Amino acid sequence: MKYDMVFEGGGAKGMVFVGAMQEFEARGHTHDRLLGTSAGAITAALLAANYSSAEMMEALAEKKGEHSVFSDFMGKPGPFDPSLTQSGALAELLKEIDIPLIPDAVEKRLDNAILNWMASSSRAGHLFSFVELGGWYSADNFLKWLSRKLDSGTFNGKPRKFSKMTLEQFYKATGKDLSLVASDTTMEGMLVLNNRTAPRLPLVWAVRMSMSIPLLWQEVVWEKEWGRYRGEEMEGHTIVDGGLLSNFPIELFISGLKSVTDVMGPKTSQQILGMLIDESQPVPGVSPSESKVGKQKIEWSQLATVQRLNRLVNTTLGARDKSVIDAFEHLVVRLPAKGYGTTEFDMTDERRDKLVEVGRKTMEEYFTRQVVASVTSFAAEATPTPSLQNIANRIATNILK
Repeated sequence: MKYDMVFEGGGAKGMVFVGAMQEFEARGHTHDRLLGTSAGAITAALLAANYSSAEMMEALAEKKGEHSVFSDFMGKPGPFDPSLTQSGALAELLKEIDIPLIPDAVEKRLDNAILNWMASSSRAGHLFSFVELGGWYSADNFLKWLSRKLDSGTFNGKPRKFSKMTLEQFYKATGKDLSLVASDTTMEGMLVLNNRTAPRLPLVWAVRMSMSIPLLWQEVVWEKEWGRYRGEEMEGHTIVDGGLLSNFPIELFISGLKSVTDVMGPKTSQQILGMLIDESQPVPGVSPSESKVGKQKIEWSQLATVQRLNRLVNTTLGARDKSVIDAFEHLVVRLPAKGYGTTEFDMTDERRDKLVEVGRKTMEEYFTRQVVASVTSFAAEATPTPSLQNIANRIATNILK
């Protein structure tokens, strides 16, 4: 059976998708349109590149020395553009500070020395990046990893060569209808990035935009050569994680309104499957106390403000997305991830394998319930009832405005 598939964001917890896809493939199912946010965007992009669950499992197990290659995703920022030390926000702030009895020329040299030190310091560089570029970490290593994966292995018997492609070129090369969710903080709106809305945007940068957790990773600034978004000029707009506005926009596949399908592409499959990371459900054999959150390279004491803001964002999103999830519960697979951290990229092999296995087991249970329900004539309709369809239409229309 062919499904339109939606993948929620969740950072390192997204490894649970690999287990779910193992069971999905084992049952002979295939995907049609793909939609992902943040970690879900990475999964959706790899699936669009025809990655199997076995290939994704190999990617999860990849090491750099003794550590997971994913631990490098939170990279040291820099080097910085010299213009930031001359005319950035910190430079302007220092100009406003007048130190009595010190000549202006001396004060200017002192300001420059402070800025140059911050930009080059291994510790202060994070603060410099946070203030000037909107994120504590660089995601350059993630871009390198994704580019390598998009050029590894084969697609329909030919070597994958997707890392340099735009969304339009990728669609023409694969025929896969891929949409990735991001947030435009300049325009204060949600972006659905695909070959129709942003054809000239490079695939790797579309994924990078979607996974950019606000204040954790540096913002992405839309470049002129990336073209327009739905006909609108975007040069200079700052883009962050799609989860800022919607972490699980399943309604975009449920709605059949022309205004929605013009963005999402035509509905060629009536089956929809939403892959939700459920942090309230425990992973068998894993205690919350085992979580390595707080033991990463990240120094959480320095990121207390980020944590507070992210909790506020998560609370706001949870309330909005929950109403949609409740309405379309029969289309959602709830994948347990309690006890795992969003930035726990360097989890042990044992913890990773438990997360993958619970994803596989949960998907197995979901499909078993569907089979039992169909036998007893209580199966949920593939096509939503008119009242639920109206809910999907209204929400989908609102978030695409």
